[in-house]
Amino acid sequence: MQIKDKVIVVTGGASGIGKSLCERFAREGAKAIVVSDINQDGIDATVANISASTQALGVKTDVGDEEDVNALVSEALEKFGQIDLFCSNAGIFTAGGENVSTNAWQSIWDINVMSHVFAARAVLPGMLERGEGYFLNTSSAAGLLSQVGSAPYSVTKHAAIGFAEWLSITYGKRGIKVSVLCPQAVRTAMTAGGDGGVAGLDGMLEPDKLADTVMETLESERFLCLPHPEVLTYMRRKTDDYDRWLGGMRRLQGQFEEVYKKREDSQDD
Repeated sequence: MQIKDKVIVVTGGASGIGKSLCERFAREGAKAIVVSDINQDGIDATVANISASTQALGVKTDVGDEEDVNALVSEALEKFGQIDLFCSNAGIFTAGGENVSTNAWQSIWDINVMSHVFAARAVLPGMLERGEGYFLNTSSAAGLLSQVGSAPYSVTKHAAIGFAEWLSITYGKRGIKVSVLCPQAVRTAMTAGGDGGVAGLDGMLEPDKLADTVMETLESERFLCLPHPEVLTYMRRKTDDYDRWLGGMRRLQGQFEEVYKKREDSQDD
């Protein structure tokens, strides 16, 4: 896909990855960009940054609420006539394991998984009618591997990739393209004040650099978008010998526990 002259919707566009994607798409000559987020001030800032280069519309949206997603899509279609690329990017992180509250599990499920489902329900009819369209769904390397320290994040990101795979399998022959963005640590509000934890072992990536990989992936229409190329090696190790990979992840879990125990001890002092 070439970005020039395309109408694009980006959720989570007020900051971080979403903001960088909006800015890059504008530089690449997008016809229009719809900036969606729950942060109105951030929406306004992103719109102001890109409005000299493209038509820009800001729409406040809670992507975990299907009515909000429907309203976002309706407003984009009313304003620009069609959506060529929908970047379902918004997401949240919740630390903890099985004992995280049911309400917290539901919240991260709605935002990290159901938001992609809601977007597909709203956008697919128009794309299928035209016989073309593109989804860029943001997941994480955690969805291909795992997330030490967070069961909810790992589970929801795996599910997000599963849904993206299903979309590609089901609608690929009808002109629908799907890519899934799977970075490790990126310098965003989600990683602010830290080194990205275990995910930061291969370095913290700047959002602008990640946008370069997104452009390359969209142009070649590949399914996996891997800003950290090491992730492909880790995936191959996982599938080659699952039990060995699990043993390595347990060792990583042990390192994670040691680091956080030292932090807690130092805080107690």
